[in-house]
Amino acid sequence: MDVSDASEEFNGEMESADDLASFEVVNMSNPGLLDFSADVQGSKEKTKLKSKLMSAWHNVRYRGWSLKSKPRLSKSSPVCLLGQSYQLSSTGVRESFRRVFSSLLWMSYRRGFRPLDGSTLSSDAGWGCMLRSAQMLLAQGLLLHIMPNGWTWPATHNQTKDDLEVLDAHGSLRHSGKSRRCSLGSALDGESHEERSHRRIVSWFGDLPSAPFGLHRLVELGRAFGKRAGDWYGPAIAAHILQKAVSASELSDLVVYVAQDCTVYTGDVLNLCRTSRTDASWRSTSGWKSLVLLVPVRLGSDGLNPVYTGCVKRLLELRCCLGIIGGKPKHSLYFVGFQNDQLIYLDPHYCQSAVDVQQDHFPLESFHCKTVRKMAFSRMDPSCTVGFYARSRADFHSLCSDVSKALSSSEQKYPIFTFVEGHSEGQSGSTSDMDITHTKTKDKLRRNQKRSSTEEFVLL
Repeated sequence: MDVSDASEEFNGEMESADDLASFEVVNMSNPGLLDFSADVQGSKEKTKLKSKLMSAWHNVRYRGWSLKSKPRLSKSSPVCLLGQSYQLSSTGVRESFRRVFSSLLWMSYRRGFRPLDGSTLSSDAGWGCMLRSAQMLLAQGLLLHIMPNGWTWPATHNQTKDDLEVLDAHGSLRHSGKSRRCSLGSALDGESHEERSHRRIVSWFGDLPSAPFGLHRLVELGRAFGKRAGDWYGPAIAAHILQKAVSASELSDLVVYVAQDCTVYTGDVLNLCRTSRTDASWRSTSGWKSLVLLVPVRLGSDGLNPVYTGCVKRLLELRCCLGIIGGKPKHSLYFVGFQNDQLIYLDPHYCQSAVDVQQDHFPLESFHCKTVRKMAFSRMDPSCTVGFYARSRADFHSLCSDVSKALSSSEQKYPIFTFVEGHSEGQSGSTSDMDITHTKTKDKLRRNQKRSSTEEFVLL
């Protein structure tokens, strides 16, 4: 176990074992091995015990032990979470932050699913973290695309034990609320249309071959890039796999564009997002398909160049940002925000049992996480993929303007990536619709050496 990991992520005391059965402990740190208070009676209890032991083993093997503690967030500094700022000194704002964070979809290692095609692997523990991070970014895009603005998971409204702690200006701890109890695993009284949509989105990421964005499908699409089950996937390859997965799915009103050599060609984007009268989505989208924009970048050579820290913060502050697929070397994480010099992320390195998403009212708790985790910017791997979402043509123009402004800084000689009018080589189409005046000229910032965006990055 990395001692620095434990000191950064868990700067607190170990909590009582009675918390282990509640939703709040859907985290990567505590495998549940300590909860032996109940007598093991019958096959059901034995099965639960075996599951906990297996979970403990997977987490020791693939991540290492770490003690559960309450996340420490400062109340004197704002917290940024996917374009929204929260001042945790206010009880109401703190509750809003908790609901929004707990509503993010969390994809982690799973075990016990049908073996992946071409292998005997029935778990992705130890190798699938990049694909899980990619799933989380796409899931966030789908939540924005399908769910109403401001949606939060209703179960978070009934969550009754808030384990979030904040530090005041003097460094002393203050609890965010009183400890209360109730079961969040119980079914809600009926399911609204929103909850049916929520459940449908989660089912698309199920661990079975028929799920359009499930692990089986992503591994299958990875073969085109020379990858197979058990291999390490980089953030650029993961971006292209998502593009292929969405293109092959039944989502006719959503497309994914992956930038080439740190360049977004707006002509290609506009052509990709246009719909024809023969397209099934034409009537409902007014001639436009919504966009998930993925930009693979490398922010340094061996480590993150500190000059780009401010730029990464500004991108995460944008409402159109879907987060960042990144992490530490060979240890993928999904970055969703920051506070001061600490990134906030969701961690896929927790092995859970596979959920049968084909069942009616399958449990949703394991697809959401309440535990906030932080990591210093200095530890961020320079290879990453940044994601954005634009619902309409107007949103795309605003995205280009806002992102270009965020990329501009007196500290940086060159931006992390650029928007360029026109089309990439090999792409055809009219440029008459190129009315985005804030983009750079095509030749001014072309890289000296071309590299495949699926295998290498352009070093900045």
